[in-house]
Amino acid sequence: MSATRRWLVTFAALLLAPTARADTDHDYFRHVIFDNSQQPGAYWYSHAVAVPPSSLERSGERGDRVPVDSALFHSPPNALRLAWVSHAGGGWEAEIRLVGFRNRYPEMSGQTLSLWLYSADPIAADDLPQVLLSDASEGLQVAERPGSFTIAEPLGRFAGALPAQRWTLVQIPLGVLRTGSVYPFRPERLETVVFHQGRADGAAHSMLIDDIRIDDGPSEAPLRAPQDVEATGYERHAIVRWRGTNQDPWDHVVVYRSTDGHAYTPVGIQRTGVHRFCDYLGEPGRAVWYRVTAADSRGRESPPSASVRATTRPFSDEELLTMLQEAAFQYYWDGADPASGMARENQPGDDRIVATGASGFAVAALVVGASRGFITREQARQRLEKIVGFLERAPRYHGAWSHYMNGATGETMALFGMLDNGGDLVETSFMMQGLLTARQYFSAPDPAERDLTARITRLWDTVEWEWYRERSSSDFIYWHWSPEWGFEMHHPLIGFNETMIVYLLAIASPTHGVPAAMYYSGWAGQSERAHEYRAGWSGSIDGELYRNGHSYFGIKLDVGVGSGGPLFFTHYSYLGMDPHALHDRYTASFFENNRNLARINEAYCIANPKRFSGYSASAWGLTASDGPKGYATPAPDSANDDGTLALTGALASMPYLPEASLAALKHYYRELGAQLWGIYGPRDAYNPSVNWVSPIYMGLNQAPIVVMVENYRTGLPWELFMSNPEIQEMLRKLDAATGSAR
Repeated sequence: MSATRRWLVTFAALLLAPTARADTDHDYFRHVIFDNSQQPGAYWYSHAVAVPPSSLERSGERGDRVPVDSALFHSPPNALRLAWVSHAGGGWEAEIRLVGFRNRYPEMSGQTLSLWLYSADPIAADDLPQVLLSDASEGLQVAERPGSFTIAEPLGRFAGALPAQRWTLVQIPLGVLRTGSVYPFRPERLETVVFHQGRADGAAHSMLIDDIRIDDGPSEAPLRAPQDVEATGYERHAIVRWRGTNQDPWDHVVVYRSTDGHAYTPVGIQRTGVHRFCDYLGEPGRAVWYRVTAADSRGRESPPSASVRATTRPFSDEELLTMLQEAAFQYYWDGADPASGMARENQPGDDRIVATGASGFAVAALVVGASRGFITREQARQRLEKIVGFLERAPRYHGAWSHYMNGATGETMALFGMLDNGGDLVETSFMMQGLLTARQYFSAPDPAERDLTARITRLWDTVEWEWYRERSSSDFIYWHWSPEWGFEMHHPLIGFNETMIVYLLAIASPTHGVPAAMYYSGWAGQSERAHEYRAGWSGSIDGELYRNGHSYFGIKLDVGVGSGGPLFFTHYSYLGMDPHALHDRYTASFFENNRNLARINEAYCIANPKRFSGYSASAWGLTASDGPKGYATPAPDSANDDGTLALTGALASMPYLPEASLAALKHYYRELGAQLWGIYGPRDAYNPSVNWVSPIYMGLNQAPIVVMVENYRTGLPWELFMSNPEIQEMLRKLDAATGSAR
């Protein structure tokens, strides 16, 4: 997804298979409202307010969140805490919202709302709060949709008196709840569970709430623990793994840790379909033991697995880099779509959705994984054969693939609306960059590798780059084409942004190429439309002519819009394309220009003109990610800086600023790892000003870390991609166009 892209996509295209697999995250999050808080202290996806003389304990940066308790829980490592005093004339409410992340399936499934309650002291049924459900969030703003909610019911009606010091399961049949608004409340659209003031008894009460779910009823408790449990210690964390499938028989796994091999304490859970758990231990030199159990939706557990041991130890800088690459690589290995081998758009998310561009990045990451020994060369080849087979069967639109596809069936998934139910040339270019890198890697005189490279060549030769000009006289290549809507979106590719690779590959194509002059009419175009385009998305006139020439923080930027934009502009087109080898009329070296763009980004974060919390010389890197308010493209300027740091920003900039990038890695891992390091390494993003950490990993952000760190360490991806004869011929054509009359 692009900083310059604000378009909508559309209808599905062609079913390639009659059946689809069960979806893991897709199913788990159709039931779970709350299982644990990622952040300690306060639950981000909540809202709490009190009206005197009543009171409610609140937490968070602004004192408007529900507190989190880490001492007692039903499922580790924490639970929600409600502590209140209800007085006549006052009131309070605590809203618990669904965890918000990209592509969360929009409907819940089940007929019963269940939750677990705990109190140190007994609470009479009449003294428990009231509860209502809403399909809106944050203060029950229902007028926008419109929305609906239920009439508040006494929680004691379903819980009875709450006993002391015992977790109690409360079940609320959704069918008994009555609509309280003008539109019928539909349980499948539930977004918020609201607790609010009940009887005004003037007494202080406190209770814990955990594992809020919607289900159809209790499932059978699993009888057997996950098998083949392993644990590996790193410098400050351990990864626990077990064998499973995409259709695990359990709802979740509970992970237990021991410091002596005898007494075990639960430290966390992992949802069905995921077979890794990250335990951040905080320091080297720790020996710990782990065992796991399988649990059903009510928390009933199997007997524990056998115990395994892991030890942390100090890591050198090189070991830290390998650890970083291997962890982020697992997003595309363990976390890949099992049917197609493609990369999921985000995890957790809707597991049906695979992304073409992120999968192209994944292909390059597979090469790095094989070269580093994370997997064998044969494993990498077999995975790539699965991906290539999927791409061969998937719908193509004059050779281009759609942005999103169903990993099980191959159908085009119109995630953003109706106009983009066709080819996406930018995503296709990211895929081809990865495939051409892999084609040069799998060059052994082996029948399997020869067959694979021939299949990749056929895919490459059948992308109709010239079709996406719309007409032969066009100055631009266009992003999208649909068999239903044609070029209605009409989004020209104009630099400076992440789309340079489209022009380079289009010029390089031996079968459907475009003239090298299009680099200067399109990417580096000087037309009025190009000027308006650059100024329009950036809000700046600096660089509207493509050439910039201004200095920011004493650093001159040859080309680029404004102060450079988000850092993915220096990553996506350069995973394979070596910027050392690239220049044009406006800059002598794209490597130096990209380095300066990264330097400006770093300098901006150090200066921190908007005074956001957490920015420093070791915490920098403004680039695209999901933020507290959804997808955004933070950049080093006032309009686009919202306090969110995407970890890939600094980490994937390793070739440009190795010392600063390594400092960021050490800060993110050693100092902030308890929140920022997980099963696939660095989490997507965080915003320390509002105490928010992304609940997801993104397919577009993990692979650039793997590949760009390797470009810094050995240059292998650059070397492989640049060794394609078509790329060398493209550079010769571009040099000729660059040297021609202007």
